[in-house]
Amino acid sequence: MADVVCVGAHPDDVEIGMGGTVAALTSRGADVLIVDLTDGEPTPRGTHEQRMMEASEASRLLGCRRVTLDLPNRYLFDCAESRTALAEVLRDERPTVLFSPYPEDAHPDHLAASRITEAARFYAKLTKTDMRGEPHYAARVYRYMAVHLRLVREPSFLCDISSTLPAKLAALGAYRSQFEDNDANAGIIGLMEQTARMWGGIGRVGAAEPFFALEPPVVRSVLELL
Repeated sequence: MADVVCVGAHPDDVEIGMGGTVAALTSRGADVLIVDLTDGEPTPRGTHEQRMMEASEASRLLGCRRVTLDLPNRYLFDCAESRTALAEVLRDERPTVLFSPYPEDAHPDHLAASRITEAARFYAKLTKTDMRGEPHYAARVYRYMAVHLRLVREPSFLCDISSTLPAKLAALGAYRSQFEDNDANAGIIGLMEQTARMWGGIGRVGAAEPFFALEPPVVRSVLELL
């Protein structure tokens, strides 16, 4: 069972938004599962088989597990079927923490993924249902940002990824069909490094990733914030 489940609309979304955090979690022994709601295809340079190989390699580099659901890319909608498909994974894996896409974006699939994730959290706790597994409700939901808009929003907290930024960049590099073979996306990995270092500068560390809490985080001591 997973300690943490990170949901993305497509393979590479989680890596873009929080790949360094995933690597930091797994390096400390956490069981992290990435759930891609779709396979991300069709794209200009990809195929289903290639994307699955790339996603597998990215997961290996981050030290996490991965599941790819068969919901439709480009036609991803928040509906009962989508919610149920993800809720069954949450009932199987029983995570304490759930990461959801940021709910403001130009990409309709990303918007749908955000709504599906937070609805599936609720669906997963339902009783008297045909869903497989036992009821479960993830204690915390945090949103990560992997958006097509150039947004700057004040985060609830930053995660220091100074030591795991190389793993994040390597995982992104595994998606050759998206970032190496597609000239339109050639600068994305460099931009992700710049963005991580920008957030790191704000947090007075080498690199960081921003997160947005659905509910106020609770700490046992302010010393945990140091």
